[in-house]
Amino acid sequence: MTGRELDAAGITEPDLRAAYTRCRELNARHGRTYFLATRLLTPDRRPAVHALYGFARWADDIVDSLDSAAGPKDRARALDRLDDDLAHGLAGGAGAEPVVRALADTARRHAIDHRHFADFLAAMRSDLTVTSYATYADLRGYMHGSAAVIGLEMLPVLGTVTPREEAAPHAAELGVAFQLTNFLRDVGEDLDRGRVYLPRDLLNAHGVHRELLRHCRDTGRVDRRVTAALREFEDLTRAAYRRAAPGVGMLDPVSRPCIRTAFVLYGGILDAVAATGYAVLHRRAVVPRWRRALVAADGLLRVAAARVAARRAPGGAGVPLEPAASGARAHPPARPHPSHKEVA
Repeated sequence: MTGRELDAAGITEPDLRAAYTRCRELNARHGRTYFLATRLLTPDRRPAVHALYGFARWADDIVDSLDSAAGPKDRARALDRLDDDLAHGLAGGAGAEPVVRALADTARRHAIDHRHFADFLAAMRSDLTVTSYATYADLRGYMHGSAAVIGLEMLPVLGTVTPREEAAPHAAELGVAFQLTNFLRDVGEDLDRGRVYLPRDLLNAHGVHRELLRHCRDTGRVDRRVTAALREFEDLTRAAYRRAAPGVGMLDPVSRPCIRTAFVLYGGILDAVAATGYAVLHRRAVVPRWRRALVAADGLLRVAAARVAARRAPGGAGVPLEPAASGARAHPPARPHPSHKEVA
């Protein structure tokens, strides 16, 4: 976290500044796409976004880290400790973990509904015992806590030009779209964790079962039934992006370039998955650097225009300009030509 960002956000206490800095480090290390988009926000908004992401990443690592030898019971106890620490922090305590101190401070500054954090931790806890979902509706139920609430937490930080309740469904849907993208990209890695997020009814419709996925993962084999199931899951994901898209224009204009950037870059992961022939069981799809560079250039232009407009608006406060690093279009990513999972 740069001192400029912390100063702009009015975060002055040394221990709290260190906590926010820790969250920024987690975002930069683990959320490259999201971190890139966050650079487009005004400096005063960035610490809060890093706090939200840092906490989510910390909890997710407790559940999912492949580097840890901890079993389900150890992970459950670690989540319990995090839950207790968060409750203490939200009640006005200091919080033992830096991510909790930063999150609790962000929740107070932006009046974020505490139920979102409870729903998120409940979803993380379910990952310790639930390894698959029977239907897409069941998966959506899980994603309310694991993804939709992240979008809802972000709204008070980003600001809106419409009543917040009007923007909320689109913000929640964008969180879902991002996580569906991660699920598709990470099918192989999730299988190694013992989980399959693609709904069983979707897989069954194409003659796919867990054993076939495991066989393809272990042997490098490509199976047309698996490819068809992955393509259908991609269609579900693109539909989520279309439902989320109207919400971008409901945000504060100076926040839109950040979300447009994330929108396009995450959508680019879908393009990359298709470009590999849906070989997600064998390797992780990534957005090419040249595409990231193009999106970055577009984002820089949008940021400059939005901040100049904010300065010129009647009664508009000065918005600090700072070099940013990405941008995006506001329409859903297009399906690539035939030549061609939250958590990026």
